[in-house]
Amino acid sequence: MDDMKRNGQEAQGGEVQKADSDFITERIKQRPINKIKLLRRTLITAAMAVIFSLVACLTFLLLEPVISNWLYPEEEPAPIEFPAETEEMLPEDMIADDSEMEEPPPPVEIKLEEEQIAKVLDNVTLDIDDYSAMYGLMAEVAKEAGKSLVTVTGSVSNVDWFNDTYERQDQTSGIIVAKTEREILILVNYGKIMNAEEIMVTFGKGDHVQAQLKKRDVNTKLAILSVEADGLKQETIDWVKAADLTASSGSRAIIGNPVIAVGSPLGNGDSVCYGMITSNSSSLAMADSYYKLLTTDIYGSRNASGVLINVKGQVLGIIDNSYNSEDMQNLVTAVGITELRRIIERMSNDREQAYLGTHGMDVTSDANESLGVPFGAYVTEIEMDSPAMTAGIQGGDVITGIGERQIGVYGDLVNALAELRPEDMISITLMRQGPEGYMQMEVDVTLGILE
Repeated sequence: MDDMKRNGQEAQGGEVQKADSDFITERIKQRPINKIKLLRRTLITAAMAVIFSLVACLTFLLLEPVISNWLYPEEEPAPIEFPAETEEMLPEDMIADDSEMEEPPPPVEIKLEEEQIAKVLDNVTLDIDDYSAMYGLMAEVAKEAGKSLVTVTGSVSNVDWFNDTYERQDQTSGIIVAKTEREILILVNYGKIMNAEEIMVTFGKGDHVQAQLKKRDVNTKLAILSVEADGLKQETIDWVKAADLTASSGSRAIIGNPVIAVGSPLGNGDSVCYGMITSNSSSLAMADSYYKLLTTDIYGSRNASGVLINVKGQVLGIIDNSYNSEDMQNLVTAVGITELRRIIERMSNDREQAYLGTHGMDVTSDANESLGVPFGAYVTEIEMDSPAMTAGIQGGDVITGIGERQIGVYGDLVNALAELRPEDMISITLMRQGPEGYMQMEVDVTLGILE
């Protein structure tokens, strides 16, 4: 019995040991890789990395200028200001006030016989050399003015009938009005390059650089272009100069004076013409402005551009023949610099122009005496949907004041608006004709933007 029990236990122990042996020798199978899930996770990781990189780049781009300005602050550029104009002196202006004059010495009576006068004049002779010398001096003035002139080229890409792309270029002359350490500002007739996709400027020294539009004026179609000084050779920067805009073009003394047309008066660059001012009495009808038109006896191109200068090299006007009448289309005309100077200064400083929306003229002495029209800015026309129309100003009204400022002529109104800003609210005093004569009114106007 004992042997049988012992044998049974041994057999049972063998089975247990076999079972343990079977458990130990089992293989653990690895879970199969889910390729779709692995691909999804890889794509998500890559996308997150790209997003993180974009956010980091965007944050750097946004914060880098702020941090740079904080660590290395740059000084604000000084505003562009032009000197006051210099008036041409009239003969009567040369006579001093009697109260300021000392008692003159007794006059010395000198009598010259006709024969003596003839002898003096005989000693004064002018020949062809003197004539050539005079024009030689004027040519030197034109050459010096060339340092302030540039050629502006506007490029436009078009497609012809055969679907081939070609490039069209339009050129005009520009004038340097300001030169700073950072940029050179150029005044140009924007109407000639209005649709340009790229604007290039060529300086007299041959530098050919790209320019950016800074500000334009919708009334005159003039614009200020900016050329960064970093893109120019130092030789060119030292050679070019800003034009002298201090001359007066509004004085009647300039009529009959010699002038030089430089730039492109004949339609092609670097051309020069000589002549004289024949009139400066015409004015251009534009909103909130009063521009004088200078006419000359110079026969040029209908597409003329450039500037008129006097014999001192001072700019008298910006050439623009688009305002010519039918019978004088080829005569070189220019918009007077006296009225343009304030607009050029505003555009150079990248300021918006306040907009009222009036067309007007001065009240003449005859109208004041015979018709009783009060002196001021006579409104001839109001532009549609303008701030003036919204405020109730009408044609025939006479504006006599803006705020505390008195308005005596239409030019006073133009100058007052030039000192204001868009969105300014102003009080306008005006005179309106009624059944019993002119009566005073006041209206409040919120100025808009001229665009």
